[in-house]
This record gives sequence, C-alpha cells and structure tokens, in this order.
Amino acid sequence: MISAVGGTGVTASAVPAGDEDGELKFGYVLPETGQLAYLGPPQIESVKFAIQQINDAGGVLGKPVPAVVSSDEAGQEAVAAQSADRVLAAGVDAVIGAAASGMSLAFIDRVTGAGVVQCSASNTAPTFTDYDDGGFYFRTAPSDVLQGPVLADVVRGDGHERVALIARADDYGRGLLRATEESLETGGATVALAETYDPRATNFDQIVQQVRNTGPDAVVVIAFEEGAQILQGLLEAGLGPDRVGVYGADGLRSEELPSLVSSGDPERLAGMKGTAPASVGNEQYVKDLKEFAPKLKEVQYAPQAFDCVNTIALAAEQAESDNPEVFAKEMNAITKDGDKCRSFAECKKLLAAGRDIDYDGVSGPLDFTGAGEPGRATIEVYGYDDQAQLRTLRTQESTPE
Repeated sequence: MISAVGGTGVTASAVPAGDEDGELKFGYVLPETGQLAYLGPPQIESVKFAIQQINDAGGVLGKPVPAVVSSDEAGQEAVAAQSADRVLAAGVDAVIGAAASGMSLAFIDRVTGAGVVQCSASNTAPTFTDYDDGGFYFRTAPSDVLQGPVLADVVRGDGHERVALIARADDYGRGLLRATEESLETGGATVALAETYDPRATNFDQIVQQVRNTGPDAVVVIAFEEGAQILQGLLEAGLGPDRVGVYGADGLRSEELPSLVSSGDPERLAGMKGTAPASVGNEQYVKDLKEFAPKLKEVQYAPQAFDCVNTIALAAEQAESDNPEVFAKEMNAITKDGDKCRSFAECKKLLAAGRDIDYDGVSGPLDFTGAGEPGRATIEVYGYDDQAQLRTLRTQESTPE
C-alpha cells in the first residue's frame, strides 16, 4: 500500500474508526479551492441534496443523517491529507472524495486504514481497481480503462491516423494515456507521441514543441486546469482545431475552457472534442439538483456523488448497522442482481420488505464489480460548437473487453 502522505505525521492507525451509534455520518474531502475547484460545487451540492432526500424518506436506521462534515482537498496532497484527518476526527462513517485521483491517493490509507468507507465520484485512475484498501474504497466513476477506448473511437471516427498524446504525469494522466494509446493502436492508428509532462511546470513550451515535431493530424490533451495553457501553446504553434483534431477528456470538460484558452477570441477552440463519464444524461436529476442549488452552473460528476451517498446509505440499511466494517460488505451487492430501484425511498421500502435490491443510480446502472467500481460505463462525447459553446454530442456505452 502507499504510505500516508502529508505534513501532519498522523497515520491511519492513529485515527478512530466510525462508531456504531445508530447515526450514519458523512464527511467529504472535495475541492473548494485549487485547480479543480470548478468540480467541487456540483459534488458538494449533490452530497447535500442526497442527504436531504434521504432524510425526507425517514433517514437511515430510523435517524436523520446529520449535516455533512466538510473539508477542502485544495489540489495539494499535504492539504488533502490534513483535511482527511480533520474529517476522520469528527467520527464520520464515510468520506466522499477526493475529486482528483492523486488527492485520494494522498489519504486513502488514512481513511480505509481507519475502517471508514471512502467513495469517490470522480476518481478514474486504473490504480484503484487493484488497490489494497481492505474493502473500504469504492467509486461511482468508471475506470479510465473504460473511457480510453471511447476517446480513441472518437479520434479514429473523425478520420485521424497520426495522433500525439500528452498527459499530466500522475495516476490519472498515465492511466488514461495508456488506455487511449492501446485502443488507438489496436484500431490501426499511429501514435506518433505518447508523453507525460509535469503539471506544476511554469510553462509547457517543451511539450508543445514535441507535439509539433511529430507532425500529427490529431492531438489528445489529458489535463486539468493547466491544459488551458497547453491549448494556448498549441494554438500559437498552428495546432488548433481549425488545423488538426484537438481532443480532451473529463479534466478539461468545462463551459469556461474556450475563454480561458483565448479570452479575446474563444471561438478559436470551436471544433475541439472530448470524452467524460456522463453527467448530463439524466435531465430530470440535473433539473432537480439545480432547483435545490440554483446558483450551480457545472454538473460534472454531480450524479456520481449523489450515488456515492445513496449507495452507502442503502448499504447501511441492508446491514442494519452504521458501522463501516459491517455495511461496507453490502456495498457491491445492493447495486446488482436484485429488484431494480432508482431512489433511496424506493429502495428502502424494498429492503424493509426483505427484498434484494439492484440500485440503479442517477448516474446510471452501477453494477459494482468485486473491486467496488462500475462494471460498465456511459461515456459522454462532448464538443465545442461554432460559438465555442459546450455541447453533448452523444453518449456511448463502454464495458471491459
């Protein structure tokens, strides 16, 4: 296992596990600041919305779920680890987060080592599938092993044959780069470049020059916030969407991306495409969430966060216990091979009647594998139109080959 990371010197064994007191307590470690701050509000509001709906249905184990204990992952490993310590010290039974795979890796040992359930709505790095988490880590976002083939299909479907791939040098970037590269090559495309870069660099001229030197007809950028600077460099190098195919993934899916890349002429990004785990397919859920949180603009990974909370709550109901060591064992089973239900209230009634349930979440069927992650995924293909407006072009199902 990866050792505990951070400046506190606190290890997982020093943090008490959630107590069985009949009350299911949630905490989150999600980005309120930092480079992924735009992904924080949709997940945070979705967690709060799920708790409200659970309480409207009578709560868990006959008691209302208390307000979520909040903490910021901040885009820094040391801060994320310290935040996890604070949430654990509050005696929570489950932690939602982190948003970034690298931030989760900074504190997963603390949480799971304390015997507390962790569920991420947006960790997509393949690393977590085989991670030694003691059966306490789950995610409602699909592994990039499922996203990579769809991204490759989009690139090849647009007729591109010589592709340059660049990705941030972390578990997320490496994992999605590898999955996309393998699928491109299997499909007959030439991968002219598959390179990672330091996301903390002050400029990205070198990686942009590497891309230019390969003479690609398509470029795939697997990035977070720093991707705006990389895309600026590609535009200046004559590698914009008007010249070659330009593609991104979930870390770049944002309505604000075109103005961040070219504030004076955002239409320069028109034609860029990308993929992301689908978050906008459930129109009714998006509508309901925005009524709950009217100021919310972005909804990426909001359904997955809602499903984290519901899955944990239903597992506790099934186990008749708020002890994570007990209800963690029910997490996988309630997402498959039972009577289908689509809300906490509906599923709770079935459990009370002694029925096995198959919770199909607002993000889609979960069908958790033994690793505690979706066994299939709905991937959104997005694009920027002539006015550089973000659009959902289609969705595509993906299952392990």
